[in-house]
Amino acid sequence: MDMLAYWGRAFAALWTSPFYYLSILFVFWQLRKQIAMERRLFSVRLHSWQSELWRIVVWGAAAGAASTVVFAFIGAVLSPAVLLMLWIIALLLSVIRVRFLCFAYAAGVLGILQAVAYLAADVSMPGGLVLLREELLQVHMPSVLAFVALLHLAEAGLAARSGGRLATPLFYEGKRGKMVGGFHLQGFWPVPMLMLVPLDAAGGGLSLPWQPLLGGSLWEGGWTVLAFPVVIGFNAMTTRQLPASAARRNGRRLALYGLACAALAAVSALAPGSAVVAALAAVCCAGLHELVHAAGRMDEKRGSPYFVHDDRGLKVLAVLPGSPAAALIIEPGEIVHKVNGQRVSGKADLHAALRLNPAFTKLEVLNRDGHSRFLQRALFANEHHQLGLILCPDEEAFYYAESRGGGLFSFLRPRRAGGAGAAGAGASGSRPDTTVGM
Repeated sequence: MDMLAYWGRAFAALWTSPFYYLSILFVFWQLRKQIAMERRLFSVRLHSWQSELWRIVVWGAAAGAASTVVFAFIGAVLSPAVLLMLWIIALLLSVIRVRFLCFAYAAGVLGILQAVAYLAADVSMPGGLVLLREELLQVHMPSVLAFVALLHLAEAGLAARSGGRLATPLFYEGKRGKMVGGFHLQGFWPVPMLMLVPLDAAGGGLSLPWQPLLGGSLWEGGWTVLAFPVVIGFNAMTTRQLPASAARRNGRRLALYGLACAALAAVSALAPGSAVVAALAAVCCAGLHELVHAAGRMDEKRGSPYFVHDDRGLKVLAVLPGSPAAALIIEPGEIVHKVNGQRVSGKADLHAALRLNPAFTKLEVLNRDGHSRFLQRALFANEHHQLGLILCPDEEAFYYAESRGGGLFSFLRPRRAGGAGAAGAGASGSRPDTTVGM
């Protein structure tokens, strides 16, 4: 009963934590920002924050429950002060680049700081720095690396499963100045976690009926449970793949990275007392994350863009929900070959062919394998003039998204669109910015 009481109090503290609800507000803000960009580009929203937010919260809670179970057997020798240091370091790094708002980089910095604290163990310091040094010396780096590994494994599962749902179609400038279609993939999930920690790490608890992998004899003094909500997420772009495929590939990379961090945690745990090994493992943790980011960028540089028109017709970038194209089950990557019997090679051809029969349309669409599908549907008043199709850009495209990796403050600062600054898909000179590669 005492064990259930400990878990129950921690569970109640988790759902009353203001940080958890702040994380939900952050996710809500991201969704609203994404929908505002969609309206700005296409004069219609492609996503609904109401339907997406509850899915995000539910799946984030599921990831938190799974992480809690895993950490109950791995163990976490982490104090509230260490968790706070991770957050502070991550926030400071995000001022340089938004994608540095990640515990992988914070763990690398923390490992270096711990090594410096060991080297300066006999150096006289002011009282405040002495307290900081003592706290750094108490950091259990294997637990920090295990924590980073588990978060990225959870992130990998969430990204692979639902990362493609939140993709926003955009136009990008290609290598030679030609506009190409692509997607901005971004997903954030609030993850409420309960962390089982030993007595020496949190102060107070009961004896544990099993022995966690990390911590060793520390668990003999008892244990307690800490409520710790976090936000995990990924940010990427693709012009080479369908969004679902890009999300799955990103998920596989994150999973491999999580396993590598788990291996680093095991190596540092098997070499206790070595500040050098712990620091090197932490730096490798941050360095491997940079390699994952670089691998994504290299993928985008190799090969040819996928979302461009060819001589067969007009390639579909996205489909507006509730539109005639959605009812006909036209999918991104397919090609509109003929409309009402007329070959189409540009938007002007498409509009002219649709006017041949304003009340009914017949389409020949080539699927992603190049096979023809013949579709037909009645058209009604007030339906989208282009059947709800968002086509890949052509030479008449008036806007594109610039990929930038600024710091946190530039990310939060609203940017004014260039040129005319109009709000529609034909807004001359409108260049919405997007930050990618988090």
